[in-house]
Amino acid sequence: MPSPPVELETPDSTPVSSPAQTPPWTARLRAYRRLWSLALGVFALDQLTKAWIVSRIQFTDAPVSWPPPDAITVIDGFFHLVHVGNTGAAWSLFEGKSTILALLAGITLAAIFIWRRHLGLKEPRVQLAFGLLCGGIVGNFVDRLRYNHVVDFLDFHFGTYIYPTFNVADAGICIGVLLYLYHSFREPAPGE
Repeated sequence: MPSPPVELETPDSTPVSSPAQTPPWTARLRAYRRLWSLALGVFALDQLTKAWIVSRIQFTDAPVSWPPPDAITVIDGFFHLVHVGNTGAAWSLFEGKSTILALLAGITLAAIFIWRRHLGLKEPRVQLAFGLLCGGIVGNFVDRLRYNHVVDFLDFHFGTYIYPTFNVADAGICIGVLLYLYHSFREPAPGE
């Protein structure tokens, strides 16, 4: 047996008969649930791992030796956990421009919101890409506001090559961008 219509009250207290409806903003929020869930997950994991690093390993601004003395060795000669700060972008580009990069992160998030329809954010694969990307952007944005640098701690060595130290947010950003590029190149143009 169908449920009876819900009686809604209007501002003038006149009951109005209407089927139970979800407010439009919650429907929009649910339409992007994959993006929100993944972004919150990446952000939470990023901030939890950074908090653990900050509490366990002393900050190293300019280490005399590598790895620093208090680094945690995960795989000897290959993978260490360290605590370094990056005031630049990926691979230390724009070093010392943390404020400008924080502003750029805010502008990027606003642009993603404004052009969400053009980016195809209602598609599940695109939501996965932008969930990773947005979670990473917000994670590093919070670091810039909190520490005036990004906390990096994942340190990999490949023989004599030392890969630039990074964090969970950086990994989310890179993977998100790669997934979106992959999706963009595979997606047929409209009308094909």
